[in-house]
Amino acid sequence: MLAFLGAIICIIASVHPAGTAAPAAPAADNDSAAAASLLPAADKGLGALHGPAEALASAGPRLPGGPPLFSRFVCTPLSSECPATGTGPASGAGPEELLALRSAAAQLRRTALEQKEQIRMDQETIRELTGKLSRCEGGLRNPPGPPAASPPAAGLRAAPRPGTMGHPPAEPPAVRELEEAVRALQDRIDRIEQELPARTNGSVPTAPALARDALHTKMEQLEEQLLSKILTLQKERQAASTDHSQQQHNIEKELNSLQNRVMELEHGPPGYSPPDAFKVTIPVQNNYMYARMKKSLPELYAFTICMWLKSKATTGLGTPFSYSVPSQANEIVLLEWGTNPLELLINDKVAQLPLSLKDKAWHHICVAWTTRDGKWSAYQDGEQRGAGENLASWHAIKPQGVIILGQEQDTLGGRFDATQAFVGELAQFSVWDHMLAPVEILSLANCTSHLQGNVIQWDDQAVEVFGGASKGGFTACEEGRKA
Repeated sequence: MLAFLGAIICIIASVHPAGTAAPAAPAADNDSAAAASLLPAADKGLGALHGPAEALASAGPRLPGGPPLFSRFVCTPLSSECPATGTGPASGAGPEELLALRSAAAQLRRTALEQKEQIRMDQETIRELTGKLSRCEGGLRNPPGPPAASPPAAGLRAAPRPGTMGHPPAEPPAVRELEEAVRALQDRIDRIEQELPARTNGSVPTAPALARDALHTKMEQLEEQLLSKILTLQKERQAASTDHSQQQHNIEKELNSLQNRVMELEHGPPGYSPPDAFKVTIPVQNNYMYARMKKSLPELYAFTICMWLKSKATTGLGTPFSYSVPSQANEIVLLEWGTNPLELLINDKVAQLPLSLKDKAWHHICVAWTTRDGKWSAYQDGEQRGAGENLASWHAIKPQGVIILGQEQDTLGGRFDATQAFVGELAQFSVWDHMLAPVEILSLANCTSHLQGNVIQWDDQAVEVFGGASKGGFTACEEGRKA
């Protein structure tokens, strides 16, 4: 404890200027000298700690006419034992002086701790402001990348080290310098934040940027003009196609009426009176002779289609009939093409029919189908020749389509292929919305029943012929017997 108090006394003696020099009191021995140095007399002050007066007079610089600014000091080792009592006039003032020294030491310690904490807080503030300044300066630079660290502001000094023996602790001027540095950093940050909007608003596009913008604008204008011209050409083409189709339809209609008139003049008035007693003749295989049913089909979940036909083809039967809808060209098709067998297509699904119709004779054929499990059956001359399942199972026949006799449709009502055309004669085309019983189909083929289709009936007013196809008299039973 006494060693610590001796160190504190040395520090106080180094900080405060020395008082009036006084000669050292003679000591009888080492112990009395140590006690006298620890508890000086009231009239001596602290001069005993600084050595002889000559040393005080020559130690360090001094103000004119005043005491020296600082002085040397000598720390005398103290005994480990504190004297309990003393003699002489100095012993009475010992406890009071000791308490004063302890109070001064505690005050000095508190002051040092407060200054240390203040310096630490100032350092944290400087680091925060320096980082903010670096970010602001980095945002103003054009090249990308992490912002470079801002150099330390002028006037900043390294944080002073705590005081050691022989060196005094940091003084208030260092704190003032830190405060000035902080204010300088704040001023720089304020100037940068004020200049940033002005630089952003005052930026002027360069010449390459203006040229690029003008080029983009010109290209957009050219694209708009090109698109407008393309749309105009498409409209003109559609109008021309519509006019051409209308003209071709009118020509075919007039040609058909002229051919019918010629036939009437050549053969006399028609020899049939019933509306279903007629046939359609397609004499040549091409892509423009066909017949069209005026009535369409409703939505069907089953059907039976029957007809009389006589083919004049040598290789393939062609397409006796086809039914097309907007979303499916091959909704219902009966087709024999090239060397392939006769096929029934429903929703573009295929079933092969074991029918033989290329003997150039009249035949009565029927095809029946139901969506339940896709069951189907095929009849020739009243006899069932084939049956199967899984043909477009659970599919519903779509309504609002087009029925064409003699041609296969690749689009709704058109785009025929001459190699798939039917050549020969057709009659009694009828459609039911259910599967007919085998006995009903047999009675139709034997002419013992005159059952009409409940969806499509064979009627002269319900059939149109085009491209040179013609109508003529037909009696099913008489023609069948001749065959």
